[in-house]
Amino acid sequence: MLAARLGNVTLANAVGNGVADDKLVYTYVPDLIRYYLGEEPVIPNVDTWRLEDPGALEEVLDRLEELVVKPVDGSGGKGLVVGPDASRETLDDLRRSLRADPRGWIAQPVVQLSTIPTLVEDGFRPRHVDLRPFAVNDGHDIWVLPGGLTRVALPEGQLVVNSSQGGGSKDTWVLDPSLFTGPTTTVEGDPDAAADEVSLATGAISIVSPPKGEPHPPFLSSPQDEDLEQRHHQQQQQQQQQQSGGAAC
Repeated sequence: MLAARLGNVTLANAVGNGVADDKLVYTYVPDLIRYYLGEEPVIPNVDTWRLEDPGALEEVLDRLEELVVKPVDGSGGKGLVVGPDASRETLDDLRRSLRADPRGWIAQPVVQLSTIPTLVEDGFRPRHVDLRPFAVNDGHDIWVLPGGLTRVALPEGQLVVNSSQGGGSKDTWVLDPSLFTGPTTTVEGDPDAAADEVSLATGAISIVSPPKGEPHPPFLSSPQDEDLEQRHHQQQQQQQQQQSGGAAC
């Protein structure tokens, strides 16, 4: 902490930011956006019950077998109960916990995550994944890094991707057609139809797909990316000059 206060190290996740990771805070984010920014959220939240709200606890208890219930202060998937996969004993214990401390829990519908081909012990099999993008705030500007963290639930049929619950991670590739300068292969037929076939085969859905006829949007690079690219270009120029000088001798 002293090193951070002196400015000798930079913390990617500042001390105290865990207050915003409380799952109950998540339910208030749309209202925070409306209040502080004066606009509607671009992406809506997953429907979420705050069990301390009037009538919410009773509704959740009636539908417990079809919902996901999470402790508001939980992390790493601990304490999470997926109703459709839970045993009768687990659901009975959960009912008692919810009645005893409704403010300590939220409930959500089961979100059907996409699946992608994943190499496991018995070959390639579909596994559920989610993509976590990274936004960086340097105090002046905010930018979203190209790529992100793709987390995968390795057990078959599992929806919890947390590593502490047996999940893993996969390389995340962001492809832009304008970046390809080498030889390409032409695929006969409708490319959109081919993409649909891949989606059907893997159970996956497109994360980003521009409307038909519109070009892919350019990547937004961060200041660090631009600085790295400039230094790389300078190194290439220096190497070319050294090679040219050696050839002249």
